[in-house]
Amino acid sequence: MPSKILVIGSAGQVGVELTLALRQKYGSQNVIAGVNKTALLPELNNGPQEIIDVTSRQSIQQAIQKYQIKIIYHLAAIISAVGEKNPELAWQVNMIGLKNVLDEAVANKIDRLFFPSSIAVFGPDTPKEKTPQSTVATPTTMYGITKLAGELLCNYYWQKYHLDVRSLRYPGLISYKNKPGGGTTDYAVAIFYEALKGQHYTCFLGNNTVLPMMYMPDAIRATIELMEAPAEKISIRTSYNLAAMSFSVQDLVKEIQKHLPNFQHNCVPDERQKIADSWPKSIDDSFARRDWGWQEEYDLAKMTADMLQNLKTRI
Repeated sequence: MPSKILVIGSAGQVGVELTLALRQKYGSQNVIAGVNKTALLPELNNGPQEIIDVTSRQSIQQAIQKYQIKIIYHLAAIISAVGEKNPELAWQVNMIGLKNVLDEAVANKIDRLFFPSSIAVFGPDTPKEKTPQSTVATPTTMYGITKLAGELLCNYYWQKYHLDVRSLRYPGLISYKNKPGGGTTDYAVAIFYEALKGQHYTCFLGNNTVLPMMYMPDAIRATIELMEAPAEKISIRTSYNLAAMSFSVQDLVKEIQKHLPNFQHNCVPDERQKIADSWPKSIDDSFARRDWGWQEEYDLAKMTADMLQNLKTRI
């Protein structure tokens, strides 16, 4: 009988696509979508949905015991720009929520647990080019602070309780299935919507701002591959650096213009520029490639073509 999987935060940017991918791979009834009370989604009706409040250990415990869960993907989090507007909420969800999940994972003898980290753990003192796996990390946002503390907490639970926690530091993620949510890297999603509408796009980051990015199909595949890797292959118990491509706003505009020559843009940086400036431009993910064979499939050109093709049917 397949192990039951719980995806906490199934309604989020990564959560919806990861839940559907896991259901396709392991069976719809074996993957439980954990959502908050305002986020029951029709897209996830092909399998069980359970309302979970990560700030309540009892809520997590009830879901684990109800479905006899053995594997958890814990995705619930308040992201960077949103977290700056409500840092207290970010702390409660990102830190208290994670500790609750870790404690219930130990108490219920969970086999494996996934925790997503982010390039937001890095800061202005971090090397910008080919950021190493182990380096100085001085995050300047509540999101980044909670992700860095979360990495250390996961490593602690591995060392103290031998809980098999695995993690990835996601770069900016681009998807045609979810609309932009206001995050620092979400310009790279919003720009495609405006381009296909034939509109002029005003970007909230500067033209030459370079950030590490990844197309969502690669991120979903990396997550599942990491969780399926033999435990003896996992050498990083904080969080693996993960990379696919790096590009500037101008680079992305030029690539879109190869398909839509009349598309134009301008840049009016807002408060998110400061966040972007504190993050790396490129990532060294050699440990992921060495340990469990990570290899991206999408570069900027392939991702842009696929985004435009798929969004045409959705707009």
